[in-house]
Amino acid sequence: MARVSPRLMHLVLIIILFSVSHAKSNLSSQALTLLRIQRLLNLPAVLSRSNNYTNLCDIEPSLSLTIICYEEKITQLHIIGEKSAHLPRNFSMDLFVTTLVRLPSLKVLTLVSLGLWGPLPGKISELSSLEILNVTSNFLYGVIPQELSSLSSLQTLILDDNMFSGPLQDWMSSFPLLAVFSAKKNLLNASLPNSLSRLENLRVLGLSHNHFFGEVPDLSALTNLQVLELADNAFGPQFPKLGKKLVTLVLSKNKFRSGIPAEASSYYQLERLDLSFNMFVGPFPPSLLSLPSITYLNVSRNKFTGMLSENLSCNAELHSVDLSSNLLSGSLPTCLLSDSKDSVMLYDRNCLSIGNQNQHPLPFCRNEALAVGIIPDRSKQQRASKSVRASVITAGIFGGVVLIGLIFLVYRRMNTKKTMKKSPTRSITENASAGYTSKLLSDARYISQTMKLGALGLPSYRTFSLDELEEATNNFDTSTFMGEGSHGQMYRGQLKDGSFVAIRCLKLKTSHSSQHFMHHIEHILKLRHRNLVSALGHCLECYLDDYSVSRIFLVFEYVPNGTLRSWISEGHHRRSLTWTQRISAAIGIANGIQFLQTGIIPGVYSNKLKITDILLDQNLVAKISSYNLPLLEVNIEQVGQGVSSGGSTSSHVVARMKHDDATVVHDFGVILLEMIKGRPVKCTTQVGVLKDQLQVVIAADDTARRSMVDPGVKQTCLDQSLKTMMEICVRCLHNEPADRPSFDDVLWNLQYAAQVQDAWQQGECLSSDGSPVSPSQSPRLTF
Repeated sequence: MARVSPRLMHLVLIIILFSVSHAKSNLSSQALTLLRIQRLLNLPAVLSRSNNYTNLCDIEPSLSLTIICYEEKITQLHIIGEKSAHLPRNFSMDLFVTTLVRLPSLKVLTLVSLGLWGPLPGKISELSSLEILNVTSNFLYGVIPQELSSLSSLQTLILDDNMFSGPLQDWMSSFPLLAVFSAKKNLLNASLPNSLSRLENLRVLGLSHNHFFGEVPDLSALTNLQVLELADNAFGPQFPKLGKKLVTLVLSKNKFRSGIPAEASSYYQLERLDLSFNMFVGPFPPSLLSLPSITYLNVSRNKFTGMLSENLSCNAELHSVDLSSNLLSGSLPTCLLSDSKDSVMLYDRNCLSIGNQNQHPLPFCRNEALAVGIIPDRSKQQRASKSVRASVITAGIFGGVVLIGLIFLVYRRMNTKKTMKKSPTRSITENASAGYTSKLLSDARYISQTMKLGALGLPSYRTFSLDELEEATNNFDTSTFMGEGSHGQMYRGQLKDGSFVAIRCLKLKTSHSSQHFMHHIEHILKLRHRNLVSALGHCLECYLDDYSVSRIFLVFEYVPNGTLRSWISEGHHRRSLTWTQRISAAIGIANGIQFLQTGIIPGVYSNKLKITDILLDQNLVAKISSYNLPLLEVNIEQVGQGVSSGGSTSSHVVARMKHDDATVVHDFGVILLEMIKGRPVKCTTQVGVLKDQLQVVIAADDTARRSMVDPGVKQTCLDQSLKTMMEICVRCLHNEPADRPSFDDVLWNLQYAAQVQDAWQQGECLSSDGSPVSPSQSPRLTF
């Protein structure tokens, strides 16, 4: 018998117990389907006996099994096995899919490392609601079935590490919402269809380790594309035409033989660039070292030429550079001479004037450059020699004109300083492209959320003129002033269309050009989410004499309904939030934080969360109003401190991200504490005392727990919902950061608390004693 992962053994017990105990017809049908799936996966029958019964939809998620329901229908099924899993010869992929389609409400299906083998049947398209399909690390072969094109809601398709073969067909362009397509480590071949350029929502395209060849189609129309991975194929010879929002570009181990186009210097969001093991020729563009977001650069094993110099600049976050095995000469840039243990700088087998790593003599690089056809344009040399005399005469005349002009400018500037201390300012318009966020997912469950940003009811992000903002605030009258903090002054304004906005004014202490801030603006325009006070636009005010930026105005939506604290512990003038509304607000806050950290690139960390930073809109939707922006740190610390680098990060950055994540979980726990207690929590000592009290009452009875709750809601909250909220609150406040839950865990528990509360209010009973079954009572899957 094939070896079976112990992680999946609990699936058998759960399904059989459920099918015996549950009476509801639709749930019983689903349980029967899962029982058939268990048999097809060749799992053992019954491993142990137990008298515990549980609701199928209340099974606690784990790394090996997750079942998520909505209105008693399974909408998400995740089964993850061992890498070494194999199924017997009599396994039928067709029968397996026929069984799966009996779960018609599935939106997310993950079947990873289960040993599935055979062609992928086209009937999987009968799961018409499917949004995410992930069948990574199996033994599926044959062509990708065309029937998938009928899945109009499909947003993520991951086929990595299988044996799919044949070409990608033109029908691949028929997915209107496809954001992630990854088919790495397969046997796919032929050239890519031009129809890929019509996938306008595509953000991630991964086709590495296949047998593709030929030119990469023009992908410049894919304005949302952020990750392109084409490594280990036979693409070439020309560098592909791409959009300018790339974050990761991997073209290594192909057959590219061209130079790098000038457009590559405008990839301002690019963090990871790998061109290694090709035959790229021509001058190496030094501007790649100083791209605003670059952290990893590998151009090794090519034929790049050019002379480097010591004074070239590098991005401060650039921690890994490999220039080895090219034809570079000159001196190594000082910015690449790092002794940091977290930095990797390789430059051997060039012709550089440095002795630390093996270098060829200078004639070697010159001869090799001639061998690959990199020679000067002789016609240009001849034309230049014929025009030397004319150039000398022209230069003399031009030099005289320039000298007169300089004298005039100096005189004018001295005159200007007598009349004013500083030149007047004006507003300038910068063309920051309006784009929405994407998530580079390992957990594709979030893509539905990030794809729905267009439904927020917000106007498009745009550039405001200073005149507009002055008119909206009556020339920044004191009556519109809302407050001032370390990140500038806040004003309330009313635009011409009648809508209200909040305007943050930041006066700069250091001088920078407008272009310096544009990659920050590209980041800010992504901050649009249901649970954030979203960015609507910006305005840069510049000095007229040198066009350096004097003030930055950030325009946000205006949320007039007060803070969360005013609706909970400060006695709101209308009413306080019900228990259900409090859970909903907590879910909203957790969603907002999760979006900041994982829903945009780069993520926003170091968010010091307080209950007074949470605002409620007219529908009582919670919105985070204060979150860390690198642009706002310009006057305080080095730009970019609060943002993760994304892509490949050094160990200290990863450690800081984990620390920031654990800190914000603790801050969130303090907010939960105040929502439960119904009174302000204002000091660390008070948090510790209340946490200890919660731990005591959690283990006690219903009466003890209700004694700790805000009197305004204690009679309207279900005990199981209250207990779940208390448990997750205590876990968030754990003294050891490593023992605090992830936001995935937090969200699951909050959603569970909301579900059982709603069911109770609707008169439904989910357990025999009249209260829902706690996740802590469900059989736990161990590893």
